[in-house]
Amino acid sequence: MTARPELVREGPVAIVCNAVTLGVMMASPADLEDFALGFAVTEGVIRDPSELREIEIVTHAKGTEARLWLTPAAAARAAARHRAMIGPVGCGLCGIDSLDKVERELPPLSADAVHLTRAQVCGAPDLLRLLQPEHDRTHGCHAAGFLIPGRGIVLAREDVGRHNALDKLAGALLRAGIAPASGAVVLTSRVSTEMVQKAVMMGAATVIAVSTATDYAVRLADRADLTLITRVRDGRCEVLSAPHRLHL
Repeated sequence: MTARPELVREGPVAIVCNAVTLGVMMASPADLEDFALGFAVTEGVIRDPSELREIEIVTHAKGTEARLWLTPAAAARAAARHRAMIGPVGCGLCGIDSLDKVERELPPLSADAVHLTRAQVCGAPDLLRLLQPEHDRTHGCHAAGFLIPGRGIVLAREDVGRHNALDKLAGALLRAGIAPASGAVVLTSRVSTEMVQKAVMMGAATVIAVSTATDYAVRLADRADLTLITRVRDGRCEVLSAPHRLHL
């Protein structure tokens, strides 16, 4: 019998807003404060950092609670978005109770969002690859990073779930005071509808992905004016929407 390989860590994480559970996801245990805050941002619960009063991470025998204490206005949005379910990942769509909630109203993106060159786009995945210790350990972890031209990848987060990695990045950016319009989100994973929704909800105008995108995601990116670039490898890429932010 061969030795058991290094495995990705995951466990149930309940995100609780003002004592009401917003959702329960399977997630990797690192950076849970970023995860909870980012999930609240991409779900539209928190629209401004001042709406968060406190975060508590409480570990139980069966899992972890990330407790967010919010202002009354943010708590009311949490109640409206409430989904009492247990899902495999925090995709933002699993568990919703009507088709009307699939296509959420998305905020407009900043007209001053950063522009990128081909070299910056094509070099982004290699820069992110240098900041993936869990992937190096397990060869099975997703990552999301934030690229600022001239500075490289300034933040990176990993998780067993690609949606979770993006939520962790959204929370980390908010806690660091970095405007999402000042750079681009870089993903190791496929871009599906909920990934586009999350990127727009956090205010990122450009997404760069190593993998491909779904047709629904591209239609949504078109409507949101999100610059979506996929299959970035070996100096090549595919620009699927909003190319006006690129100097290719």
